[in-house]
Amino acid sequence: MFNAVRYTPAGSEIRIVWQTDAQGGHLNVYDNGPGIDACHIPRLTERFYRVDESRASESGGTGLGLSIVKYVMVRHGGQLKIHSTLGEGSCFSCHFPADMLITLEKLVTATDNA
Repeated sequence: MFNAVRYTPAGSEIRIVWQTDAQGGHLNVYDNGPGIDACHIPRLTERFYRVDESRASESGGTGLGLSIVKYVMVRHGGQLKIHSTLGEGSCFSCHFPADMLITLEKLVTATDNA
């Protein structure tokens, strides 16, 4: 989400969507910003990788954010997927396995019994 805000130009749209289905939970961050060239997508989750080094001083980023997200997702049995089209925008999706989700009903029951 921070990257979407950081790299999507003013006047563009950012949408955050949470969905669940039989496969689990899905957090999608969509933007209609400049998009990312396909050649960069496989490397985006590498530590310190930056699409455009000249933006480093402008944005203040370290190139660690997506690497950390990917590591956390894998550690919890999830997955990070990145889709982007140059000139059209991007979608970054975190997919959480169903067994990692807790329903509101279970949460309320657990707190009532505490």
